[in-house]
Amino acid sequence: MEQMTFDYPAQRAITTRAHVGVVGSGDLEVLLSPADAMKASVTVRTSVDGYGHIWKSVLDRFFTRYDGAAHIEINDFGATPGVVALRLAEAVEAAEANDQGASA
Repeated sequence: MEQMTFDYPAQRAITTRAHVGVVGSGDLEVLLSPADAMKASVTVRTSVDGYGHIWKSVLDRFFTRYDGAAHIEINDFGATPGVVALRLAEAVEAAEANDQGASA
């Protein structure tokens, strides 16, 4: 089991939580919650060791498009980079939908 952390600058606050996916064979879950500081911090826990450079690449690409201040936990069980990108996008979409629902 490997654990990695990554930090990215943020420009806007996130106010709601989101949880998408499940930890299971070849999948992962993403838990997104508001951050205390104006940055995005990501913690990855994975059952597959030695792929830190791939995780960094996928997350770097994601954070070129996403600027929210959030704490993101990723619990992985061998998901492909495409599934990681999909789950991250789903978590952001769910958090933003929850945020809009709370302000309506």
